[in-house]
Amino acid sequence: MRPDLRVLTAAQFVASTGDGAYIVTSALYFTGIVGMSPAQVGAGLTLGWAVGAVAGVPLGHLADRRGPRGVAVLLALATAAAVASFVLVRSFPPFIIVACAYGTAQTGLSAARQALLAGLVEPASRTGVRAALQSAHNAGLAVGAALGGLALHLNVREAYLTVLLVDAACFVAAALVMLRLPSVPSVLSSPAVSSSTAVSPSPVSNGPRLAVLRDRPYALVTLINTVMLLYMPMLSLIVPLWIAQRTAAPTWTVSALLLVNTAGVVLFQVRVARRIRGLADASAAVRLAGLVMLGACGMFALSSFSSSAWLTVAVLLAGVALQVAAELLLASGSWEISFTLAPDDKQGQYQGFFGSGTAVARMLGPALLTTLVMGWGTAGWLALGLVFVLAGAAMPPAVRWARRAAAPGVGALAE
Repeated sequence: MRPDLRVLTAAQFVASTGDGAYIVTSALYFTGIVGMSPAQVGAGLTLGWAVGAVAGVPLGHLADRRGPRGVAVLLALATAAAVASFVLVRSFPPFIIVACAYGTAQTGLSAARQALLAGLVEPASRTGVRAALQSAHNAGLAVGAALGGLALHLNVREAYLTVLLVDAACFVAAALVMLRLPSVPSVLSSPAVSSSTAVSPSPVSNGPRLAVLRDRPYALVTLINTVMLLYMPMLSLIVPLWIAQRTAAPTWTVSALLLVNTAGVVLFQVRVARRIRGLADASAAVRLAGLVMLGACGMFALSSFSSSAWLTVAVLLAGVALQVAAELLLASGSWEISFTLAPDDKQGQYQGFFGSGTAVARMLGPALLTTLVMGWGTAGWLALGLVFVLAGAAMPPAVRWARRAAAPGVGALAE
């Protein structure tokens, strides 16, 4: 791997380590230490991700116009400041303000990092590099989750505050690491002043400043991907509730399933991404992901029919194996689609728009999936699986429409 890509991977790992520690401790900190109700925490985080989803496009556009490296560094520092501010939260109103700042900084940082990757890496290699970054992301989450586990074990205010400060420090460290990357020219800069390791941008395309907001084919592709991303709350929320309330499996099964998921992404994401060599492969991968996700939902549904703890655990493990396979296919396909269909001089705003699907899935997914699965039981699992199948099947025609509508010179559109 090139030195600059190793730096980018290191920055991803460091930031994700902080994220992992925050994710496993934040709910208990805000409810058990700060004293807010679960409903207040859920409402604040939902609003924060909603604001982040809206902010992703203009912040991505800022990365295009001013250069993605500098914007990414500033947004990493902004994320650090937001996380550190959680230490000062004592009531619901300040929590909402900080949650909005956190969601905005995180969503903008994701868009800027994607634009930075697009500026450093030639189009044919972007999906493979993005897969390596995702592996580093999951490895960092695992390390951070272990650190957060120590705070959960101690279960005292000082331990939770330490986790928040460590998370903030991780984002400061990630910002410092990104400063070691070569500067990627903005669309306002001449390619002649770019670093030799950066990919020269294509000529600036005509159109409105926030062109992605008028790109209906790309919006449809983003919507389909957002529906597919509803899998995100499955292992973190829905499956744990299902295990506790509807199955004979012991509670430690939740940790085992998360471990299988994390290890699967770390070990196999790059291998799966290598099979994606254009929009046709990417569309097929997303379509297959929908079918595999149906299988996963079916296995989770079956887990409630056995009174044997070990048989139930085996069924759940089969379900999570299918789920992680679908996740690998979806991630690899969606990265190729999002990069290839975006104009090279507008990667920041397009990645910000595409990435808003993650914020929407985080915002709406828990309520939707809890109502569907926990309310309808087995039928809910099967209905969710069918949603994934239909969304996956809709991706190839949507991508073909977007490809036909794309301006000449947009990305590398080879099938």
